[in-house]
Amino acid sequence: MKDLSEYRSEFLITNNYSFFNNASTSAPPVRVIKAVSDLMLQFGNEGFMAYREWMKTVERTRLLFAQLINADPSEICFSTNTSEALSTVAGGLSWKPGDKIIVPVPDFPSNVYPWLNLEQFGVEIIFIQRKEGRFDLSDITARIKPGTKLIAVSSTDFITGFRCDLEELGNFCRREGILLCVDAIQSLGAIPLDVKSCGVHFLACGGHKWLLSAMGIAALYVSREADHLIHPARVGWRSVENEEDFYNLELKLKTDARRFEAGTLNVAGITALGTALDMLLEIGIERIFERISGLNDIISSELEGRNFRLISSMEPGHRSAILSFMPDDAANLLKHLFKRKVLAAQRGNLIRLSPHFYNDQSDIKRLCEALDSY
Repeated sequence: MKDLSEYRSEFLITNNYSFFNNASTSAPPVRVIKAVSDLMLQFGNEGFMAYREWMKTVERTRLLFAQLINADPSEICFSTNTSEALSTVAGGLSWKPGDKIIVPVPDFPSNVYPWLNLEQFGVEIIFIQRKEGRFDLSDITARIKPGTKLIAVSSTDFITGFRCDLEELGNFCRREGILLCVDAIQSLGAIPLDVKSCGVHFLACGGHKWLLSAMGIAALYVSREADHLIHPARVGWRSVENEEDFYNLELKLKTDARRFEAGTLNVAGITALGTALDMLLEIGIERIFERISGLNDIISSELEGRNFRLISSMEPGHRSAILSFMPDDAANLLKHLFKRKVLAAQRGNLIRLSPHFYNDQSDIKRLCEALDSY
């Protein structure tokens, strides 16, 4: 088993910055850059002659993503981003006036707008107010009303890093006959997630954050349990069983999640995602989360020693890969960090740090030196 320090050289970003911004857009490793470059060179030299080879890459990536979340490959389809994947769910379910959806907020707009768009059909959106990113099952049960059809939640809060108890929530949804839809973009790649044990019906995740791949590629999980409830709002030549029969047209949709892939796929993005998943699974997500947690333990101690107020939960069941703290002036501090080659993010009045497994003590040292010189 390779030491995690051996992977650091794959991340070119480390030559220029201490990078603590994987919760925004990650910097891909060299192997991902090379895989996409090789693909485009092959395309340039051979044109479409390598199509069959590319489709093997697509199916292998589907298998790897399924492995990541403990699903079956038939339950996985590719999309362009988390917003589109969640919109596929929102637009594919059958709604009637009086149906209700529960959404904890604040949340990233990707997990709000697709549901608000259903108000035109008489669907009621019930917002649960987070408190510094936190909520628990009692907050949800207090707002449950007859007609509640779905709960849409982010696995990890994008502002504070609070990680909800998906297993507890999934068990509740099972008992109550409610669908559970998860935006997992702030956890997959950094934190283990098992859709079966958590009772998740739908899960969406873009590849450009903790999955270390590329913008413009995402995956959607549609559980077999809920597959019959969702119909594609958009279909195309790849949605049907005989996708390469362009002459005997018959709208016979595929019977698994691939029916939501309407047309030509983002092969470059899928190649990037598959290559990154290979690396993440090679390391092991449990090992990755242990590494990130260790880094954040050190960082949190350094922050508290400098009298910064830590907002993120450090409780074992609710901590994530995100560490947010409150300075006196977040905007000015962020500018100072940038000048000192420390890349983080500002969310409201907070500074958000989001290290990955390849960060090390040298990054923490630079961060501390930047804070001390502010």
